[in-house]
Amino acid sequence: MKRLETQSPFLLACRRKPTSYTPIWLMRQAGRYMKEYRALRKKYSFLEMCKTPELATEVTLLPIKKFKMDAAIIFSDLLLPLEPMGVSLEYKKGEGPVIHPVRDEKEISRLRLFHPEESLSFLLKTIQTVRRELDGKIPLIGFSGAPFTLASYLIEGGHSTHYALTKSLMYRNRSTWFALMEKLSEVLSRCLCAQVRAGVEAIQVFDSWVGCLSPKDYEEFVLPYSKRVIEKVRNRVPIIHFATSHATLLKLMKKAGGDVIGLDWRIEIGEAWAEVGYDVGIQGNLDPAVLLGPLDLIQKEVKRILDAVKGRPGHIFNLGHGVLPNTPVENVEALVEMVHEYSSSSRA
Repeated sequence: MKRLETQSPFLLACRRKPTSYTPIWLMRQAGRYMKEYRALRKKYSFLEMCKTPELATEVTLLPIKKFKMDAAIIFSDLLLPLEPMGVSLEYKKGEGPVIHPVRDEKEISRLRLFHPEESLSFLLKTIQTVRRELDGKIPLIGFSGAPFTLASYLIEGGHSTHYALTKSLMYRNRSTWFALMEKLSEVLSRCLCAQVRAGVEAIQVFDSWVGCLSPKDYEEFVLPYSKRVIEKVRNRVPIIHFATSHATLLKLMKKAGGDVIGLDWRIEIGEAWAEVGYDVGIQGNLDPAVLLGPLDLIQKEVKRILDAVKGRPGHIFNLGHGVLPNTPVENVEALVEMVHEYSSSSRA
């Protein structure tokens, strides 16, 4: 661990320390764009892969063996804590997660708190196994959803466009909303602390859907609970706080916490960093669709992003969201090489 803390470009960047090149990892870097992953999915369901440590380890390591990533992220899913809370969860082909919705005070009161060492033991075993396989070469990132994003999945019963049911509960029954957020923040805090104890060396908190809120609503209904989760693991490992469609929420997200603020592609990275302040790191923020384009476009966009941050310590290169399923593998490989080569040459 000591060697990684002092030599890993990713961990150094999380702490805004100088690095010889800009580190890179990708959200959904182990996913459907890889033929090896698709082959496994033909044999196993998504949940089977998440819950079987041998399979989850194999998937986590697929991109690490193929590309020169500067960090691995554990193969899991942010909805897994819902099942031990007593919520029905399944993944239907072409539909994504389908959840038995929880929308009233009685249903929320029945949601269970649990001990991750018992109910998510498969995840913790995967973390331990991956750490052994990585053998100190690169760090391992753990993750969870943020309270708002899990609440929205619970209330909507899956993905949503306008989050009308979520906002309706939030506005119409404040006490029920706060009771749900209290319970979720406790569960997610426990899950992240358990991941740290199991061996992850950094954490990303995904608030993927919080961009649907106004700054006023974020500050009142979300910020205290995101802050509570982040505070529980603060100073243990670096924390990346990520959201999408969140340009109006950046300062409030910083207030909620995190060593690094993760950006989507809808905001210019240099301006975003100046807005949140240079006392935090920044992660991002290539549009995932750029990887569907030609190599000269990818190179142009890589240079634009790296030039915008001006080599300032604390930048971690990533996409603005996950790798798209139809992304050519060779473009991912080229992206990693471009980021390493251009950032190292510009600091020479």
